[in-house]
Amino acid sequence: MLRLALPVVIAELGWMGMGVVDTMMLGRIDAESIGAASVGRALFLVVAIFGFGVLFSLDTVISNAFGAGDAQGCRAGLAQGVYLSLGMTPLLMGAVHLLAGGMDVWGIDASVRTLALPYVKIVSWSMLPLLLYATFRRYLQAVNLVRPVMIALVSANLVNAICNWAWIFGHLGFPAMGSRGAAWATCLSSAYMAAFLLVAILLRERRDRPGPGGFPWRPDLGRLRRLLSLGLPVAFQLILEVGVFALATVLVGRLAPATLAAHQIALNAASVTYMVPLGISSAAAVRVGQALGRKDAPGAARAGWTALLLGAAFMALAAAIFVAAPRLVLRAFTSDPGVVTAGITLLYVAAAFQLFDGLQVVATGALRGAGDTRTPMFWNLVGYWLLGLPVGILLCFRAGWGAVGLWIGLSIGLTVVGSVLLRVWARRARETAFPR
Repeated sequence: MLRLALPVVIAELGWMGMGVVDTMMLGRIDAESIGAASVGRALFLVVAIFGFGVLFSLDTVISNAFGAGDAQGCRAGLAQGVYLSLGMTPLLMGAVHLLAGGMDVWGIDASVRTLALPYVKIVSWSMLPLLLYATFRRYLQAVNLVRPVMIALVSANLVNAICNWAWIFGHLGFPAMGSRGAAWATCLSSAYMAAFLLVAILLRERRDRPGPGGFPWRPDLGRLRRLLSLGLPVAFQLILEVGVFALATVLVGRLAPATLAAHQIALNAASVTYMVPLGISSAAAVRVGQALGRKDAPGAARAGWTALLLGAAFMALAAAIFVAAPRLVLRAFTSDPGVVTAGITLLYVAAAFQLFDGLQVVATGALRGAGDTRTPMFWNLVGYWLLGLPVGILLCFRAGWGAVGLWIGLSIGLTVVGSVLLRVWARRARETAFPR
């Protein structure tokens, strides 16, 4: 599990690193450029995440085939993932442009909006390479080739940094393009990642040649329907999860600037720790799917429980750090004493939900490996939107607890989702490993 999960965790952290580098470099220009890139990136990712979620279905399909020793089934899953990416790209790009056209009604500052619109239009061209990268990544992970995924993300950070330096500030003979340069750097980095993983797949195919029928490139409507039936619930689940925290940020924006800054910093800290169980979750989906593919039900149960133990252990450690050294964490982001003071309480609340956040994301991966993507979607809707967010709004604005109240509400939602999904997995593992 660790051999599979660690490179994926590094890749997830590398994905976050690209956004951090953009922010750091644009910060040397002006606040409007940072705001434009932040708004544009958030808008683009909300749409792109839907596409990524659909492609998460490849975890189940390809890992099942790999566990069963069906190499052609793995290749067929890859081929249908490519078709799915090509089909989704114009729809998702259209959605990005539609959302970008509505920025004037969101109350975004006019100077930020002026820069954000061209940023979004440029970065939308990275949709296809990102979806292809996601397809290639799911395939490689499902067949236990995770090192190329890690190397692609780490090296893409270097490509992104060099392109940012050249195109944002106007080095190496290029014109200074500011935030537009950062958008083009994202496009090139995305194409680089997709090309890197494609080369890794081609090298694997040269070593393990397809059978007599060759590579199964023909569209397969049955497989496409299977991918959509598994992937659409994951896509909606991700939108529900990402959307609730995005809305929380908008709501906190109605409070004092120091509170908003503290919220953003605490959320960034919690997002970094979340990347570790997210990587373990991907490994859990693959290991559970592979075990079920080779008809090893007890092995599938052990894989899921192993992943949950690893995720819980890390998040318990993260919670201890948030409680023991909150000032140290916050001062890594800011030296403003007001922001640090406001952020300490938020990190205490974050510590309370770390364990359940880890459990819910790892259990989601284990259930995805077992072919269950609808249960996590349902409980994300109930836990976050029907329980956590309403309670948080009441505590924040009605009870006057401010951002702490909103975080407590979200913590309650996370606790419910994590507890329920853990119980669902326990029942599924018991029924799978020890059928009556």
